[in-house]
Amino acid sequence: MAGIIERYRSRLPVTDDTPVITLNEGSTPLIPAPVLSRIIGGDRKVFVKFEGLNPTCSFKDRGMTLAVSKAMESECRGVICASTGNTSAAAAAYAARAEVPCYVVLPAGKVAAGKLAQALVHGATVLPIEGNFDQALQLVVEIAEKEGITLVNSLNPYRIEGQKTVAFEIADTLGCAPDSHFLPVGNAGNITAAWRGYRQYHEEQVIDSTPRMYGCQAAGAAPIVHGKPIENPETIATAIRIGNPASWKGAVEAIEQSEGEISAVSDSQILEAYAHLASKEGVFCEPASAASVAGLLARHREGKEICPEGGIVVCSLTGHGLKDPDRAIDGLDIPEAVPADLDALRKRMGL
Repeated sequence: MAGIIERYRSRLPVTDDTPVITLNEGSTPLIPAPVLSRIIGGDRKVFVKFEGLNPTCSFKDRGMTLAVSKAMESECRGVICASTGNTSAAAAAYAARAEVPCYVVLPAGKVAAGKLAQALVHGATVLPIEGNFDQALQLVVEIAEKEGITLVNSLNPYRIEGQKTVAFEIADTLGCAPDSHFLPVGNAGNITAAWRGYRQYHEEQVIDSTPRMYGCQAAGAAPIVHGKPIENPETIATAIRIGNPASWKGAVEAIEQSEGEISAVSDSQILEAYAHLASKEGVFCEPASAASVAGLLARHREGKEICPEGGIVVCSLTGHGLKDPDRAIDGLDIPEAVPADLDALRKRMGL
């Protein structure tokens, strides 16, 4: 399967001179969630768009293929990003593919082990700082401007352009737009991009309606909900632990133009949704991804409208569960070994 640039070339800012740096990203599954559908009721159908099955296991690959391809078109000497983890993994992988250096600045001790490992194994120069993501972003913006290195955070307009293809895929799979789309919101590029994609398809008359967009922030890192930056954001959902989103304006526009809503969900609600997805739907995502489902469940419990009866709901799951292996095993009881004989196994199985 071709990557997103080849599949959606006519809808992306590329030319015949753009070298395509791809790992065959995109084409991620839109998976029915039957238990969630039963919970929401009203003959509504809930789907999860599992972006954890991209090459570096997060939605960031969609934007990175385009950002790095356009950087190579302009003969860049390297790429740089600030990251809570997923951006660094994608930047490092696509830079390796393009054979250019990658520099990653991240908050020390605040990045999940799986993501940090990815950046390192792909050969990035990793620079932890004694500060948070927002401070890291300020630093890389200055370095990029002064040193002529290409910034590949979502401030890079090509990142958003690449990420909008998730909306194309959802609509192509369903044959229409969903009624509602729930997304985790950290740096807010994802909701900004998805809304752009839906609007483009609607303007081109590929779809005859657009969904309501529901952004879900962690309660300890909810600057858009509170209407002001959070100096020291805190949440177990490391991928959305951001206090001053780069795409704040785009997220607000998506919410307002679609008549959706931005809300905050607690860490306990996120972990509940995280466990539900793994144990009831068979989908293992990272905690931040589960914020979308936490937002859906919270809205249902509060008796708020989700979509019309018989409607379609999509929840974005932005990254794979193995991105954060420590969280996955935290609190789990690892079974003790049993003797290698049939009776012992039958006894342990309760047979």
